[in-house]
Amino acid sequence: MAHYPAGVPAEVATHAYPSLVELLEDCFRRHASRDASICMDARLSYRELDEQSLALGAWLQTLGLERGARVALMMPNLPQYMVAIAAVLRAGFVVVNVNPLYTARELEFQLKDSGAKAIVVLENFAATLEEVLARTEVRHVVLAAMGDMLGFWKGQLVNFAVRHAKRLVPEYRLPLEDNHSVTRFNDALQQGSRLSLRRAGAGPDDIAFLQYTGGTTGTAKGAMLLHRNVVANILQSEAWFQPAFKRFAGRPLKIVCALPLYHIYALTACNFLGLRLGMTNLLIPNPRDIPGFVKTLAKHRVHMFPGVNTLFNALLNDPEFHRLDFSQLAVSSGGGMAVQQGTARRWREVTGSVIVEGYGLSETSPVATCNRFDLEGFSGSIGLPLPSTDIAIRDDEGGDVPPGTPGEICIRGPQVMAGYWRRPDETARVMTGDGYFRSGDIGVMDAAGEIRIVDRKKDMILVSGFNVYPTEIEQVVGLHPGVLECAAVGVPDEKSGEAVKLFIVRAEGVTLDENEVMRYCKENFTAYKRPKYIEFRDDLPKSAVGKILRRELRKP
Repeated sequence: MAHYPAGVPAEVATHAYPSLVELLEDCFRRHASRDASICMDARLSYRELDEQSLALGAWLQTLGLERGARVALMMPNLPQYMVAIAAVLRAGFVVVNVNPLYTARELEFQLKDSGAKAIVVLENFAATLEEVLARTEVRHVVLAAMGDMLGFWKGQLVNFAVRHAKRLVPEYRLPLEDNHSVTRFNDALQQGSRLSLRRAGAGPDDIAFLQYTGGTTGTAKGAMLLHRNVVANILQSEAWFQPAFKRFAGRPLKIVCALPLYHIYALTACNFLGLRLGMTNLLIPNPRDIPGFVKTLAKHRVHMFPGVNTLFNALLNDPEFHRLDFSQLAVSSGGGMAVQQGTARRWREVTGSVIVEGYGLSETSPVATCNRFDLEGFSGSIGLPLPSTDIAIRDDEGGDVPPGTPGEICIRGPQVMAGYWRRPDETARVMTGDGYFRSGDIGVMDAAGEIRIVDRKKDMILVSGFNVYPTEIEQVVGLHPGVLECAAVGVPDEKSGEAVKLFIVRAEGVTLDENEVMRYCKENFTAYKRPKYIEFRDDLPKSAVGKILRRELRKP
């Protein structure tokens, strides 16, 4: 504790709110007149976020869904996403965040596994939903449109259609079975505005999110994040960073939300922490459009900038980014993947802000450790445990190892999930008898409590902050008739940290080539999961019992 920043407590009263609903409603009351979000110049106030989420929540309650029903959200960073998150929680349901770029196969699995009964989807991605809808339990579809923002948010985007005409799609009409319903997002808001939301009475031990992750084994699973888990992590993060914003006391702040809200990092660090601190989320729907992103940043002085190494690096490579005003930037936080020292050095030179690196997982809501925000330089470590968080470094037998000795990073705290959705066996594999979550990452803790990651126990590949699990890649590619066997590993990549490399043994008598494999992967995997490199071999290295040795394939 002697190494904590001044003003950061050892423990946080994580039970201050019975649920996320009370925390959100407190934010709406305290910051009613402030902007909750700005997206493509359209502003949404805390008061409007309150009113619209009440309306959408009341409308959702008319669908006949049972308390705790799962509602999927499939959108990029738009104001509708923030409205929908609050609405689902206030209505007493569970949020299932979905990557809008998922392929039909990936989407079908997540909808079926979660048992989602309704989905809010941006119509640009509705064609993917159409492919799988009949094979899922989803019965109610809410179609949001980019054009919704033109009329609903006070006509502030008159020039939007001109600037983004190529990105807009004609009004999409989803073909439905007799037992399905489809409603426009704005229609749901308008109908709900004439209704009253019934208090659902969500409690601390109710599930708030099913946050899908490969966990430590690679099989996609829904981490059950309870209301108290996410509330705790918001308050823990607030306690850690609040002293960094003291000089702005009473002034509205802006946080850059370029990381996707369906990812746990942005969900907590941008959406919830931003709302808790009365910040304005500067929503970036397409951060890959770096010139457009920089033009947006030029209009604002931002105070907090969460990101991943690839995002920081891409911005630094744009000359116009160097011309921006960073005089108000108090915190740059890096997570999701290791921040490279060269990137951190350049970021400090351009912005004057040190990247504060943290660590966590979907299973920990996500933040477990973080570096001090008052560092003079980039440390390369993942910092200290957050308030109310215990970190143990343990060997394979579950015993604590001495400082300086590598071992598995194990996490205990109020932010740790309740377990995996309908997977008690998988939950048992990662939870210890004394309440620690086994992360699968190998780290070293020094005598001051600073932790450094030195390796991964699991074979997970980290591409631009997103988990890619070899098992999933291998299972799907192995279904191709031209593949006898295959293996996927992560290899170093200057742009994304790691990239997927796929090794394939062809089936006898086939002429499978790289182009065919790439086409197949494009049909079955979202972009970050697709292999960047493919190598054909006559055989793959195996253990005495026939297990493919990925570690041998990773060798240069």
